[in-house]
Amino acid sequence: MPKRILQGTVTSDKNDQTITVLVERRFKHPLLQKTVRKSKKYRAHDAENKFKVGDTVRIEECAPISKTKRWTVVVEA
Repeated sequence: MPKRILQGTVTSDKNDQTITVLVERRFKHPLLQKTVRKSKKYRAHDAENKFKVGDTVRIEECAPISKTKRWTVVVEA
């Protein structure tokens, strides 16, 4: 099964080797036919601490690194 890749914006880089990424998705509501925006935060592994708040990044699914980290940063988008 292929690994999921998501794109989002870095909202926090305060932890060592960890960034928080806000991923927003848009979809049409099935009944109201209105475009809805939903967002979710993911914690991703950033080994070199090179990403800062406001950067747009791509994250990829991986094996669990810690209690909350299941994503790694692939590349800056």
